[in-house]
Amino acid sequence: MNDGLLIDSFLEMMSAERGAAANTLDAYERDLSDYSEFLSTKNITISAARSDNIRDYLGNLVSLGIAPSTQARKLSALRQIYRFMYADGLREDDPTGAIDSPKAGRPLPKIMSEDQVDHLLMVAQEKVENTAAPDEKLRAARMHALLELLYATGLRVSELVSLPIAATKKDTRFLLVNGKGNKERLVPLGKKAKQAISAYLELMGSSNKAILLDQKWLFPSSGEMGHLTRQHFARDLKTLAAAAGLQAGKISPHVLRHAFASHLLQNGADLRAVQQLLGHTDISTTQIYTHVLEERLRELVEKAHPLALLNSA
Repeated sequence: MNDGLLIDSFLEMMSAERGAAANTLDAYERDLSDYSEFLSTKNITISAARSDNIRDYLGNLVSLGIAPSTQARKLSALRQIYRFMYADGLREDDPTGAIDSPKAGRPLPKIMSEDQVDHLLMVAQEKVENTAAPDEKLRAARMHALLELLYATGLRVSELVSLPIAATKKDTRFLLVNGKGNKERLVPLGKKAKQAISAYLELMGSSNKAILLDQKWLFPSSGEMGHLTRQHFARDLKTLAAAAGLQAGKISPHVLRHAFASHLLQNGADLRAVQQLLGHTDISTTQIYTHVLEERLRELVEKAHPLALLNSA
């Protein structure tokens, strides 16, 4: 059976027996026709192709710069047609069985530059200083404290908003954080973060001194959880980012956590230390930030290697 008839028979089966949508059928037809065209350059039909031919096809996709997700979709189409052929007795084997799916590259985390973070923190502080209404001033102080804490510690947003007020009652340089799986870790607390928390607590206490006596959470709320929610913080952060002239759509609590880790590495921190600060159980999770280390090493070589210096002369 030639490739055209084979593809038509496969698409007819997908439509009649599996109820595939028109868009799905169009995608299968494009992918299978592309595969058939590649095989034809080697005088091979879909029916006669072996695993090596499929690997060659996938390798060609890589050389063309086709995204791993698109490679995986095309391979899925091949799996489907070969299973169809095997089920209908058109082949005695499935050559895709020995083929591994392309691994999608893990996307690099979105981060902010140090200047952008500094600017955001400055705007947050200015809002506290320039706001007169007590309720609005307290909200501005809360946001400033949240941001200083997040950038100083790299806490997960769920860890941040659910910090107990007891965590700040001692004049300590560390926070004891209860993270994922109830695993505790110590996180250093910088001077600026401590100052922002003190200013926020002072305002909260002056608005209602009884609050601090019985309050459980550092960032209390009247909602069901009793503390500020992740969603509320994320919305307020985007509002502040827009006010600071930053792209609000690209800024979130998680992006600030990424900035914390990336900026530490840029300034010489050890990857293992960053792992512990972030609360990652596995170092492989932290290795997403190694692109930062690679960039720093490249710059170091360009600036310090004798041959690089000669080439720039």
